[in-house]
Amino acid sequence: MARVPYFDRPDLAPEHQDLLDRPINLFRALVNSPGAARGWSSVGHYIRHGSKLDPRLRELAILQVGYLTRSPYEYSHHVKIGHDFGVSDDDIRGIAAETEGRASALEPLAKAVLKAARQMTTELAISDSTFAQLRQSLDNERLTDLVLTIAFYCAVVRVLATLQIDVEGDYLPYLKQFPLPPSPAPTGG
Repeated sequence: MARVPYFDRPDLAPEHQDLLDRPINLFRALVNSPGAARGWSSVGHYIRHGSKLDPRLRELAILQVGYLTRSPYEYSHHVKIGHDFGVSDDDIRGIAAETEGRASALEPLAKAVLKAARQMTTELAISDSTFAQLRQSLDNERLTDLVLTIAFYCAVVRVLATLQIDVEGDYLPYLKQFPLPPSPAPTGG
């Protein structure tokens, strides 16, 4: 159960109702602060509709963040969205393989994108060697868009976890088809 209320369009002032044109639970929670929700949505809109980064690579990076952080909401939503942008079931299985250090059939650029997403998620920044590998295929604009995409979705998973946003029923089958790895056992402390 979410830590803040979910709102529907009629609950909002008329000037903010457009924020729920896509009434997913994340947005229904973010509208507790309409100004923040509007800024958040504008970055997300740019990433999805304005960036020149290949949409399949973008979705692979987002899925890697969701998989690595075990974010059921982010991961399930982007399995569906990824399919809409050319991510195959084999690509999704490749994310799991690459994360676990196993071989995959993904092409070198996709592997570098996934590695970059893992490094930014767990180590804060992309290593020099991974950045150099990305630079071989991506110009400065696409590299910048990739970094911003990964950073934004690192923020998304933290918001989702902290606000305890519920996965909508329509997305649960994606978690059954492509399960997240189990959480590590807690350590004493």
